[in-house]
Amino acid sequence: MKSLAPAFQEQVAIGIVSMNNWEWPQGVGLFALYSYYKETGNLAIRDELIAWFDSRIAEGLPAKNVNTMCPMLTLSYLAEETNNPVYLALCREWVTYVMEDIPRTDEGGIQHVVTRNLNEGQLWDDTLYMTVLFVARMGVLLQEDRYLQESIRQFLVHLKYLTDVKTGLFFHGWTFLGHHHFAGALWARGNSWYTAGLVDYLDMAPVPSGVSQFLLSSLERQVRTLAELQHESGLWHTLLDQPDSYLETSASSAFAYGILKAVRKGYLPERYREIGMKALTGVLEKIDEAGVVHGVSYGTGLKDDLNYYRNIKQCPMPYGQSMTLLLMVEARRMAT
Repeated sequence: MKSLAPAFQEQVAIGIVSMNNWEWPQGVGLFALYSYYKETGNLAIRDELIAWFDSRIAEGLPAKNVNTMCPMLTLSYLAEETNNPVYLALCREWVTYVMEDIPRTDEGGIQHVVTRNLNEGQLWDDTLYMTVLFVARMGVLLQEDRYLQESIRQFLVHLKYLTDVKTGLFFHGWTFLGHHHFAGALWARGNSWYTAGLVDYLDMAPVPSGVSQFLLSSLERQVRTLAELQHESGLWHTLLDQPDSYLETSASSAFAYGILKAVRKGYLPERYREIGMKALTGVLEKIDEAGVVHGVSYGTGLKDDLNYYRNIKQCPMPYGQSMTLLLMVEARRMAT
């Protein structure tokens, strides 16, 4: 799990290119690798994941926030599988922080506090993937219903404030301080956190049928619009409704993964399979002979200018590799 782009100059201090950091890109990558291990039974991958966590724990973990929470999802699975008391204790400590200490917005939403930025009063769609999946997972692992109920509340609060009722897509963020959606960006990767995250959430969280029906109806409405906006290549623009913005691979991979898995699980009608397969074809075209995924946008904050999103640089990133890996795992399941 080495750096994907050692020659690329980091644009942020937290370090999101190298796999030797504890942040959200690495967390997404870890979960994809764990999913690949569970699908293939390759114990070498599990051992590599354990070695990664042991090294980071020995170095000392960073401050807790929404994004640094992301690696904890994979650690929760390893804690259960290995019965390692250190892993379990860390999972308990970090989920307790979410439940008791993490900053909140109005209506109890998890404020998207990240390293060096409090983002006061802000909801981001990224939060559902980075933190809420872990909370749900810990509810199952510890048999704590209040954790599951909290995960449900977060999905509902985020959908309430981030859904674009005209399209069924999701805005990147909302602020309770100014009561607006900033630039009104229908940002692809932000949308894809829901598409990919929901199908995994429903795998890990036994939510009531009324809740799952609501969440899945939101997914279908989103996917219906995605089908209309899909480029002939199979990919989607980084601003979904802005054809002058570039095509972006990480979001396209996550969309394809979520759509194909939802069809396989019976969450979406069979007619959407074609959309996912077209995206799969487009993503495969972005993988070079060394297995590096290209056309991936760098880390993207929440801004009030659409040109900011258009001008984000592209380079290989851990989450580009990992969302593509999740898609490959799903494609493998479809073929067997």
